Amino acid sequence: MIWLILGLLFLIAAAFIFVKGIPESRPAIGKMTSAGLFFVALVCFASTSYVYVGGNQVAHLKRIYGGSSLPAGRLIALSGENGFQSRILSPGFHFEPLLTVINDVAVLPMVEIPPGSYGLIEARDGNPLPSGAAFAAPWPEAEVKDMLDASYFLQNGGQKGLQTTVLKPGVYPLNLYLFRVKIGTGSAEITYDRDGLTEGNGPTDTLITEIPAGFVGVVKSNVQERPSSECDEITNSDVSALSVALVPRGCKGIWKTVLNPDAYYINREAYDVTLVDTRVQTWKYRGGYVKRSIKLNVDQQGKIGQTETTDNVVFNPKDDADRAIVVKVEGWEIPQEVRVLVQVTRENAPYVVASVGSLREIEDRVLTPTIRSIVRDVAGGSIQLPSVDGSNAYVVRKTRVLDLIENREALQNTIERKVRIEGDKAGINIKEVRLGEPVIPPELLVARQREQLASQLAAAYQQEKLSQDERIKTEKSRATANQQSELVKAEIDVEISEKRKLERKNLGEAEKSYLTALADGQMAQAQVLGEDRVVMLQALEKFLNTLERKPELVKLVSKLVPEVYVSGDASDGLGGAAAILRGTQLFKGANKPAE
Repeated sequence: MIWLILGLLFLIAAAFIFVKGIPESRPAIGKMTSAGLFFVALVCFASTSYVYVGGNQVAHLKRIYGGSSLPAGRLIALSGENGFQSRILSPGFHFEPLLTVINDVAVLPMVEIPPGSYGLIEARDGNPLPSGAAFAAPWPEAEVKDMLDASYFLQNGGQKGLQTTVLKPGVYPLNLYLFRVKIGTGSAEITYDRDGLTEGNGPTDTLITEIPAGFVGVVKSNVQERPSSECDEITNSDVSALSVALVPRGCKGIWKTVLNPDAYYINREAYDVTLVDTRVQTWKYRGGYVKRSIKLNVDQQGKIGQTETTDNVVFNPKDDADRAIVVKVEGWEIPQEVRVLVQVTRENAPYVVASVGSLREIEDRVLTPTIRSIVRDVAGGSIQLPSVDGSNAYVVRKTRVLDLIENREALQNTIERKVRIEGDKAGINIKEVRLGEPVIPPELLVARQREQLASQLAAAYQQEKLSQDERIKTEKSRATANQQSELVKAEIDVEISEKRKLERKNLGEAEKSYLTALADGQMAQAQVLGEDRVVMLQALEKFLNTLERKPELVKLVSKLVPEVYVSGDASDGLGGAAAILRGTQLFKGANKPAE
């Protein structure tokens, strides 16, 4: 304003000098003075007619003079009325006569949305919201860029208040007289408005909505985007399911269409997104009891002893759905651990959220009490088993304690069938129900365990004996292999002895036959020659046989037989004693012829 006043003063002075005339004594000085004052006046006027806007800034105008009054209820001027102007000046040099005189110019920062966040928009002017609406209608996707211009926004149905549409990451030259933008992380908050950029603490959270793999997003909309005629409620066709109503996408309420895994720039002030895990999950009911057990042992003498131990099984609420289920069977209270596999399909996820709120709430408020009740009723009630006669019939009887071990599958099937019905009502798919090892009082099992241990010991002893026998057999085979040469020689000797035995037997039989025949011959000989002659012949035969075996006896025999046989019947007259001299030298010499 000061420059305008100075300009006017200099202009008046220049005009005064020009009108009054220039002194004749000094005409040149007068002209120069008038021209100088006029130039200074122009400079003063020019200084009020331009604005330079730096980078990442926007000049906002508030008209002070020369405009008409704004219509009632309007905050932003569209036609040059006094007040906040809809037009803004982008970065650069702007010249307009008396720009800074008739307008109050404020240079404010551009709105910058960082990656991974979005900006919440609030419009301070525009058409009023429909009755019952908390948020303005979403901007058409093709018009988002145009709607960020204040003039277009106000002239094309832009609504006052919180906007459903959000600003995605980027830099925007917004009219902060019209729009206020908030960015937050849940604790820190940044606000862009006519005061510029301010930072502080606040609950605003404008981080993008990320739906990870294995999840879907169920949307509860607070905005009516579509006409009411297109928003008929949708109910579950399954009559056994919980009765809940859903709406099509774009309608106010819980959408039947879910958001698939991805990142979304969605206004969580206008839309409440609930993540639902569609993966198979395990609910475990375990812990929270004291486990007693009796351990059997065998001493060196083979006697069976027993010792009792206790173990405190702790319930872990972080990993377990609930404590183990205590069932009462035949008067015994038995902790029974249960494992349930469940899954929420993407089609049932909206019904789960609409009926209860979340899978955790269904687990705690609906299915866990139901599962506990069903397990207690089935395990403590009756059991259906196939008939023992081999027919296809079934028999129903009261459940016994040992059925929890011996007929566990039948109990599981019954429990699973009943739990699945209750799960379908809540939109939960029950994959399977499995019973863990029941904590049966050890008094009921120790007799069976001792019997089994005794049987196992007997089998072990028998097996050990077989092992020892097998070891002996193996050692014998090894020793036999090591003495193979001696064994072969022994076998050969045995065969030789057997052959000799057979030979002797045959010789004996032959000798027997021979002697029998000989005896028969001798008997016949004795009958013919007489027994004395037969004896003489046998002696002679033995003598001859002896000489045959030992020829050297022949010389001895010659000495036993006389060399001179004297006989009395000699033709030469040498008979009797004279015959003894026949072989002597005397006799030989006597018989020589005379020479």
